Amino acid sequence: MRLGVMIGAERGDSARKVTKLLADIEWAEAAGMDTAWIPQVPNDFDALTAVALMATRTNRIELGTAVVPLQGQHPIALARQALSVHAAAKGRLALGIGPSHHWIIRDMLGLSYERPAAYTRDYLEVLNAAFSGPGPVDVENETFAVHNPLDLAAVAPLPVLLAALGPVMLTLAGERAAGTVLWMADERAVAEHVVPRITKAADNAGRPAPRIVAGIPVCLCAPSEVDVARERANRILGEAEVSPNYQRLLDYGDANDVGDLCAAGDEEAILARFRRFADAGVTDLSVRLLPIGDNRDELIASKRRTREVIAALGAEVR
Repeated sequence: MRLGVMIGAERGDSARKVTKLLADIEWAEAAGMDTAWIPQVPNDFDALTAVALMATRTNRIELGTAVVPLQGQHPIALARQALSVHAAAKGRLALGIGPSHHWIIRDMLGLSYERPAAYTRDYLEVLNAAFSGPGPVDVENETFAVHNPLDLAAVAPLPVLLAALGPVMLTLAGERAAGTVLWMADERAVAEHVVPRITKAADNAGRPAPRIVAGIPVCLCAPSEVDVARERANRILGEAEVSPNYQRLLDYGDANDVGDLCAAGDEEAILARFRRFADAGVTDLSVRLLPIGDNRDELIASKRRTREVIAALGAEVR
């Protein structure tokens, strides 16, 4: 199992945010992290722009988006942007995409959220055609009628990972993508729901074994502080639980909320949780650092302690 870290979606003005993004990715590369995953949330920095910036300060680490909502831009526009960023990153982009949620697409953007799986299938057909270039992209399906010249070519294979939570989307991810990017999936949900469906779909389509990227919060703390860490996870990360998509995914596992997904405790407790995800079939673990403390200095110190332990555990789970 490869070990990565989430970077981004932090509070702060734009100027300081760029400085912080660059400092965090420099740490991740120096610490030996395999991957860095940049969330795309409605009110924060553009994930692909962040990847392009991070590419200027790194040479080795894979840089992934987790994930870019599809409805916000035409597939040709996303293909052009992704191919450009992939070139800037010297072939280190992993493009995580997904149909997002009704409360973002419909309620915030005012766009249709009808038949998201069908829309994603049609979108992927255009995207995959664009990534097979250079050359004309000619795709006609129920959603798109595309006849577009495109002179860009991928400088290296560009993996597309699909945020897939339910059976239909997991099948689509296995058939048409390199894997899936998960949030709100515990070990049982991964082992009994995600892995069997996406692996069977990939096998049936003659595709390689899919990557399964699972995101979880992590907090190094004393055993007596575990409940504090879980409460903080629920307070600052729990908004997404209102989505029916995540609620259905939680039903496949044992976790009731994001606090239950948090790997919290001492080094041994965190390592044991990491190994359970590896045993469940996760190929890539994406760590969301979850500091605890009563003030800014304590939060910064907690984050630094947690990430140093995570870096040390990398050799234990690979």
